[in-house]
Amino acid sequence: MSQVKTGDKVKVHYKGTLNDGSVFDSSEGRDPLEFEVGSGQVIPGFDQAVVGLTVGESKTVNIPSEEAYGPYQENMVLAIERDKFPEGLNLTVGEQLQVPSQGGQPVVVVIKDVTDDKVTLDANHPLAGEDLNFNIELVEIK
Repeated sequence: MSQVKTGDKVKVHYKGTLNDGSVFDSSEGRDPLEFEVGSGQVIPGFDQAVVGLTVGESKTVNIPSEEAYGPYQENMVLAIERDKFPEGLNLTVGEQLQVPSQGGQPVVVVIKDVTDDKVTLDANHPLAGEDLNFNIELVEIK
């Protein structure tokens, strides 16, 4: 029976949890996740976890934040003057906005705080700084 190697296209079912047991993502009730191993389509730790699996095999892995979405970076949290935002824009804590980066590509940020004169934005990935646990089942090697 063949094992997954870098360059293979695979389909997997998965369940992702944080260390406190809360589920942050799952393929349950959906089509399996399909990706090319080693192509950078998924986080590095997930990519590495499927190498060597055979169809029908499952495994549970803990992926440290460094192999997931990286450490939480305080320098990616910025307080911006409220008057820099368009008039009438709904600025609600927890909402996401797309803002242009220096290179022109949009970056998704989360509103962390709103005061009369400042809006605090966080450009970290929501799972930055988190160790992630995945139960992975290999469904197919293409």
